[in-house]
Amino acid sequence: MKASTKWLFLAGAVGLLAACASASKTSAPPATVGALDLDRYQGTWYEWARLPMFFQRNCVESEAHYRLRSDGRIDVLNRCQTRSGEWDEATGIAAPIAPGVTDRLEVRFDTWFSGVLPNVAKGPYWVLYVDPDYQTALVGSPDRKYLWLLARQPNVMAAPRDTLLRIAHEKGYDTAKLVWRGETSSQ
Repeated sequence: MKASTKWLFLAGAVGLLAACASASKTSAPPATVGALDLDRYQGTWYEWARLPMFFQRNCVESEAHYRLRSDGRIDVLNRCQTRSGEWDEATGIAAPIAPGVTDRLEVRFDTWFSGVLPNVAKGPYWVLYVDPDYQTALVGSPDRKYLWLLARQPNVMAAPRDTLLRIAHEKGYDTAKLVWRGETSSQ
């Protein structure tokens, strides 16, 4: 191999390694809040905006109700009002991905699919931000495909909305594609 070919090959290899290294930085999962007080987190949360999952495509308004269980898991009741005014509900259980990890949960909803493939039917629920008073929260998936801006009250307020949008953007989520309360997605 000629010296110029070797240098070209080496430069290409270094470039490829650099690209892989920078790609891994941008694809690293977002940081979560650390220790989350599940007792304070339980209760009702209203969805202000979302990067929706397929099953939310017809939702106009959504809310989630969480109840902490004695075994450390969380009962989940998600409600979604559709364009026609009907309410769809889904129940499930959220559990920490590892003992003592309260800010990264997996949720499994009670559907026929979860009965057939229970390990595949789990979805990530990572708490990326919660304000000190547990009044607003940012929840997402580690791959950044899904995101929810949540609050204890249904009316979107400018200051907390802007905080949630800033944090979501800083964590690498595409906030331009959010579907806001009162809208339906085009999925």
